Amino acid sequence: SIFFFVLFSRSSAKLVAPLGCLVSRQKHTLPDLPYDYGALEPHINAEIMQLHHSKHHATYVNNLNVVEEKYKEALAKGDVTTQVSLQPALKFNGGGHINHTIFWTNLSPNGGGEPKGELMEAIKRDFGSFANFKEKLTAVSVGVQGSGWGWLGYNKEQGRLQIAACANQDPLQGTTGLIPLLGIDVWEHAYYLQYKNVRPDYLKAIWNVINWENVSSRYATCKK
Repeated sequence: SIFFFVLFSRSSAKLVAPLGCLVSRQKHTLPDLPYDYGALEPHINAEIMQLHHSKHHATYVNNLNVVEEKYKEALAKGDVTTQVSLQPALKFNGGGHINHTIFWTNLSPNGGGEPKGELMEAIKRDFGSFANFKEKLTAVSVGVQGSGWGWLGYNKEQGRLQIAACANQDPLQGTTGLIPLLGIDVWEHAYYLQYKNVRPDYLKAIWNVINWENVSSRYATCKK
């Protein structure tokens, strides 16, 4: 019927743009580190950084490209079953890529200390003090069972900072709605070679290389 045709045409028009983007998309690539592998020593050693970036992050990127290719084929065939079955791999590898891309910029050889300006004001407003915030984020990160991440995020609806933990490679924004500002990787591959199974020692050390300029700039951007 004419009614069905009009309805179908409208819904097709909505699908054309996203499908077109997917078909012509660029492959994901491993971002360069903004510093040398050994630049964060003694807090995170060069061997960890090299393996973490060139092996672990690279694997997430490669797997994400493979999964997206399969997803594109399933979309083209209208194969919803395959699309659904690919979701966990998309979440895991996509999350791994998103999380690490943020993580590298959250760290700096010139990091440490305390943030300044608007971010510091927001931390004091939402956590009482910087020391209190640091203690809370450390405790949440230490408490992650198995593998995962501790995050400082921005709740846009409430206009405030929030601390959250994510399991495995679950991306913060995609799973909680919070905009990621600062992520702390507590997978064993992020610290085991240097700190063995003592996660609290790694978490104590990482505060010396937190890039507050990067976190502040993320905060300023998401408030716009």
